[in-house]
Amino acid sequence: MAWGSFITVFLLSTFKFMFAPFTGAILKLTFLETFLICAAGGTFGAAVFYFSAEYFMKRSKAKHQLTYELAIKNNLQWIPKKKFTKFNRFIIRLKRTFGIYGISFWAPFFLSVPIGSIITAKFYGKLKKTFPLIVLGMFINSLIMTSFAHLF
Repeated sequence: MAWGSFITVFLLSTFKFMFAPFTGAILKLTFLETFLICAAGGTFGAAVFYFSAEYFMKRSKAKHQLTYELAIKNNLQWIPKKKFTKFNRFIIRLKRTFGIYGISFWAPFFLSVPIGSIITAKFYGKLKKTFPLIVLGMFINSLIMTSFAHLF
């Protein structure tokens, strides 16, 4: 067994899921090994960031508030961040077009597992079916990308 290859593909799939199957193919892992390791790594990363999304959102808000207070304290001009960026508009368009299924399946895949899981938790974190949909999406995306990686 090539434990170094397994760990490499697992860790890569916890953060940037889209490219992990290609790494598995380059490291000469079999189709089944690559598929299972990528699905497990993506699911692990999604679980960590989905269930800790509230912490990250609170931390981001506190950091923003601290920056604002420091600017006021030091008599600096406060320029608020734009709320309607192109990225935010893209996420809202994705949410309105595809709903919970599009966000759960494709946000962790195209953006990254941490960002996609946090966005999914922000929009649909109260629904019980959200995390199982993310896991299903990880397995489907892993099957598709592993097939694509081992085909070429």
